[in-house]
Amino acid sequence: MEIEKIDDFTYEIDRPEMNVPARIYASEKLLEQIKGDDTLEQACNMAKLPGVEKHVCVMPDGHQGYGFPIGGVAAFDAEQGLISPGGIGFDINCGVRVLKTGLKAEDIEGKEKQLANIMYSKVPVGLGKGGYIDIDEADLEEVLEKGMDWMLENNYASERDLDRCEENGRLPGKPEKVPEKAKSRGLNQLGSLGSGNHFLEVQVVDKVFSQDKAEAYGLQEDQVVIMIHSGSRGLGHQVCTEYVREFEKSFPEVAESIDEKNLIYAPIDSQEAQDYKDAMYASANFAWCNRQAITEAIRECFDTLLDHQDVEMVYDVCHNIAKEETHEIIGEKKDVIVHRKGATRAFPPGHEKVPKTYQGSGQPVLIPGTMGTSSYILSGGEASMNLSFGSTAHGAGRLKSRSQSKDDYWGEDVKNDLKREGIHVKAASGSTIAEEAPGSYKDVDEVIEVSDSLGIGQKVVKMRPIVNIKG
Repeated sequence: MEIEKIDDFTYEIDRPEMNVPARIYASEKLLEQIKGDDTLEQACNMAKLPGVEKHVCVMPDGHQGYGFPIGGVAAFDAEQGLISPGGIGFDINCGVRVLKTGLKAEDIEGKEKQLANIMYSKVPVGLGKGGYIDIDEADLEEVLEKGMDWMLENNYASERDLDRCEENGRLPGKPEKVPEKAKSRGLNQLGSLGSGNHFLEVQVVDKVFSQDKAEAYGLQEDQVVIMIHSGSRGLGHQVCTEYVREFEKSFPEVAESIDEKNLIYAPIDSQEAQDYKDAMYASANFAWCNRQAITEAIRECFDTLLDHQDVEMVYDVCHNIAKEETHEIIGEKKDVIVHRKGATRAFPPGHEKVPKTYQGSGQPVLIPGTMGTSSYILSGGEASMNLSFGSTAHGAGRLKSRSQSKDDYWGEDVKNDLKREGIHVKAASGSTIAEEAPGSYKDVDEVIEVSDSLGIGQKVVKMRPIVNIKG
């Protein structure tokens, strides 16, 4: 595959059959790792789709996915383009939330095991397993329609919580477009972690890169924070599954023309596309409420164990979503549908979508590492609007498949190694720990350096893990 180097962190692929080039934002080391699977071929497939604008992007944490690569970003004409479930992913609005406390590292020293146990007991983990908040079918309909507004109305959230959510935690979803099977899967899962790479993590701010921005986000060195990584659970997965089948049935000519079946799409002006968008937005609303319910559980845990109720939102971001946005393309403002799959929105200071309290610093960008490495909070960078449709990486990015990780690592060994480093891990099974071993992922520090050097997401603080809960 012919890859042109544009600068130290930008590479490009352009083929005659592609409608736009494919841009890869990576260091030389990360690019070599990205070449190890089908990520670049999938990026080229993205660039062949109708209505695609400017260029498609692969973030520095990119790796192979279904249809679009993880770390893939693409924008399609809002009137003549398309929407693709594979460009969003099965876990709709899988995302990350960071909570801050008034505690210092010394305040939880010696209580790590207790924290792990109480968090594990309060937040259901693994497949199924119930939720922190009990809701009935009527409640679920309102959750799907109202998102975080429902949590506020029912005293599970504050105005501050909503203000610090991407889109204020609500998109114009339509519950009637969500399949009944999806609703039945989500009914008992509001406030649950799930499995795989989802986690709860107690962290300590280890390093401050930008004092002004850290202060704007309410963060300082040695502060205890909590990171939540979860999404729309079985509900979102079922929505994606059923609409992929519907698209295949309704658009057989598209199914025959695409390079990979998971690239299936519907023209944006079709009823099928609009129905999926409505269901996808409703699923996103469920995911925000899910993370909010987990937040309430965390607040209870810290109040119970540490007599500390000051657990406040820093921000909440989506990693898997498609949204209508306006971007400058070839010198003109244009309405597009931006697909982000394993990518974080990273809007700069002054952007209208950034909360008022963060207007001067830019949108917080929350990027987890692994359970054995650092996580970061960045600020949205000015360069992101031109380079990546206001986007950056979403994590470290997998280096090894889950099956390879289970062959290479033994869960109990990983857990013991991490404990020697002062990191307490509690998980539903040893195989989950093996799948998520730090060695299964790329170097998050290098991923962050690419983002920072390009100016698409700039370093604010770095956090180290203390307690990690996995499904």
